[in-house]
Amino acid sequence: MTLLRVLEPEVMDSEQEAADYDAIDNQEVNDRFCADLLAVAPTPRRVLDVGTGTALLPIALCRRSSLVQVVAIDMAQAMLAAAQVNVMKAGLSARISLARRDAKSTGYAAGSFDVVMCNSIIHHIPEPLAALAEMLRLVEPGGVLFVRDLLRPASAAELQALVDRYAPVAEAGPAAQQAMQRRQRDLFAASLRAALTLQEVGELASLLGASSTEVRMTSDRHFTLIAHAR
Repeated sequence: MTLLRVLEPEVMDSEQEAADYDAIDNQEVNDRFCADLLAVAPTPRRVLDVGTGTALLPIALCRRSSLVQVVAIDMAQAMLAAAQVNVMKAGLSARISLARRDAKSTGYAAGSFDVVMCNSIIHHIPEPLAALAEMLRLVEPGGVLFVRDLLRPASAAELQALVDRYAPVAEAGPAAQQAMQRRQRDLFAASLRAALTLQEVGELASLLGASSTEVRMTSDRHFTLIAHAR
């Protein structure tokens, strides 16, 4: 039986959620995202990061690309507060600016960015087409929309296997750490249930009206959508 999509909250805006999210070790995932993005857009100038969370992805991109300027947006004030701390610690306040904006209606002018990137917020949005269309609207002609997110597994058993593989709970250790790991595990499971299938992503991509689109599975739990603006 196909696993049905179960939505999770669109905005994660508690201090606990921000702290748990920030504590997840996503360095390898972020580094791969940046490497794959730069393979498509080698010299980004002005980048919008949609759903930045605690801004770890913009920080990783700035460390790889010395000339890029990033505008990083999120709807969650708690996430942005943690992001501000991370950006300051990284010494990147002059290159990364943060703003509280809705991915579905950002308020920026069309074609404001040569690259719009988005990592792992599509599964938070009940009707993702509006957000994807808004992201593409913001890309200048010839520029790149680069979206990566989770894929919904085909079955509950596949979901459980992914959770066991990527969100284990230590058998021993401080109680507080184990409690955090259990929260992260529950969050990952909920995110997988809220994600789209590869077919659903492909159907959305076909409706965007980009000059070209590519949708592919890029890990055992992620898809990547690349679209070039007209």
